[in-house]
Amino acid sequence: MKAIEISKFGGPDVLRLCQRPDPAPGPGEVLIKVVAAGINRPDVIQREGRYPPPPGASDIPGLEISGTIAALGAAVKGWAIGDRVCALVTGGGYAEYCAAPVETLLPAPKSLPLAHAAGLPETVFTVWSNVFERGGLDHGEWLLVHGGSSGIGSTAIQLAKAFDAHVITTAGSDEKCRFCRDLGADAAINYHDEDFVAATLAITHKRGVDVVLDMVGGDYLPRNLQCLAENGRHVTIAFLKGPETTLSLAPIMLKRLTLTGSTLRARPLAFKAALAQSVEELVWPLIEAGRFRPMIDSIFPLEEAALAHRLMDSSLHKGKILLQISDE
Repeated sequence: MKAIEISKFGGPDVLRLCQRPDPAPGPGEVLIKVVAAGINRPDVIQREGRYPPPPGASDIPGLEISGTIAALGAAVKGWAIGDRVCALVTGGGYAEYCAAPVETLLPAPKSLPLAHAAGLPETVFTVWSNVFERGGLDHGEWLLVHGGSSGIGSTAIQLAKAFDAHVITTAGSDEKCRFCRDLGADAAINYHDEDFVAATLAITHKRGVDVVLDMVGGDYLPRNLQCLAENGRHVTIAFLKGPETTLSLAPIMLKRLTLTGSTLRARPLAFKAALAQSVEELVWPLIEAGRFRPMIDSIFPLEEAALAHRLMDSSLHKGKILLQISDE
């Protein structure tokens, strides 16, 4: 099969088209003929040599895919060859075929092109796990999400609004801010022009927000704490500005704040299975009802994976970047 491999660690040009043996599905797995794969920030960090695959995972990048089932492993029930699916995988997505455990397999929503379903698993699983389960966002509460025009951000905005929460987001241009407001954000702050702390407190009449979803880290953390209301929850899912910072413990104590965070790729399969069940039950109906959809910025052919990563590195995209690997 055709696949994209990381020939050495570095920039986008280290991604090379190669030939690899077709994977075989193990017990409890299906083999998927991949139609499309989503590109995510962890793929970039793996390409740079800072995020090795967990033990047993493919060295081929790609954490979310859509396609049709081409073969069934032993003991697989409830799925059939030809089923249209999307899946969260620990690697191997940038390829014509990819094996996936049935626990992370979901039916591709009928209301979406099959390729677009590749933009769902990584972002939806991440947002649901961190905003709603860890962050406990509830009806009527306020969410601050950084990077609102990203795949994660655009998903968080739509899902928070679907569950009757209020959303403030940050973005790096007026165009991206308009994009976020068009998705339903109550307010979008251009962080080049405004101090997001002052703007957030003004928007919430000095109350602050209930949940912060942060992908920035570094010196954003103490500023995020200033944005939180009493009993607020801060959830870290990445640290583009670095994993270290200096902060005062006083606001954590005085406002009774909770600081938490998580990663997804290396979590046990049982956790991902429970998460997939929740997503199918609570998020998939929103897609079929037209209340949420993956925002697709651009789709590149597999052979142009380096160009797709270059776009990801530029941060000029709005929503998801996909690789088209085969026709539906």
